[in-house]
Amino acid sequence: MSAAETLAIDARRRPARQGLTPRRAFRIQPVRAMKALRRLMNDKEDTAAVFELMRALSGRAVPKGYARLLKSEEGGRIAYERDEFAERLSDGAWLAGFGPGTVGAAYRDFIAPRGLSAQGLAEESRKVEDTQIDAAHPFAWYGRRMRDVHDVWHVLTGYGTNALGEACLVAFSYRQTKSLGFAVIARAAQSRMRAARTRLLYAAAVDEGFRNGRRAAWLPAVDYPALFGENLEEARARLEIARPVVYESIPEGARNPLRA
Repeated sequence: MSAAETLAIDARRRPARQGLTPRRAFRIQPVRAMKALRRLMNDKEDTAAVFELMRALSGRAVPKGYARLLKSEEGGRIAYERDEFAERLSDGAWLAGFGPGTVGAAYRDFIAPRGLSAQGLAEESRKVEDTQIDAAHPFAWYGRRMRDVHDVWHVLTGYGTNALGEACLVAFSYRQTKSLGFAVIARAAQSRMRAARTRLLYAAAVDEGFRNGRRAAWLPAVDYPALFGENLEEARARLEIARPVVYESIPEGARNPLRA
């Protein structure tokens, strides 16, 4: 029996012992999701609402993603090692070691002026009342992995942290993860785009995010510590991440098109 097969069997047997009972952990909760979505639409900076919505709508996306990871070329090793990526991303000395033009340097330059941090994102995820994100279980580890690469995906895709950039990135993320919460956020953002004259362009940018996410390589299986040493443009080409042409055609000052 291969290591990947052993891990898959282990993941199926362990939920009850680790508090991740499938009936509770993977149940779709539409009412809870709607409440979280209202919070987010009223305040796009409410990151805790994002995690609340994702918790309500993730369904079986995490176990399915974990199973797919095990079947990928490097996934068995990655899952076996269970690297806690947030710890690396919080290591200033590690980040400082990446030279100009690399993914690592681009990530470092992306988070610094915005005051972002992997630990800050982790703390927001823990605000969900019944979160199991820190559980000692393969599914929880995979959930942490998907949380921790969010800002890395910003860098890889070219989407900013403005309202439109976030909407485009969650559209991209839905195609990558099949987690329904991402699609709901993207479509809800589209419905709130202002200025009828340019609404179609904003909507087209989000639709482009869906397309680019579908066409790209499957990013959950990427070896991220190794990726950080690669040239950014070469990494994008290798991973088949298309340039967000529609998004880039919209002036930077006009990329916050959500109504108050």
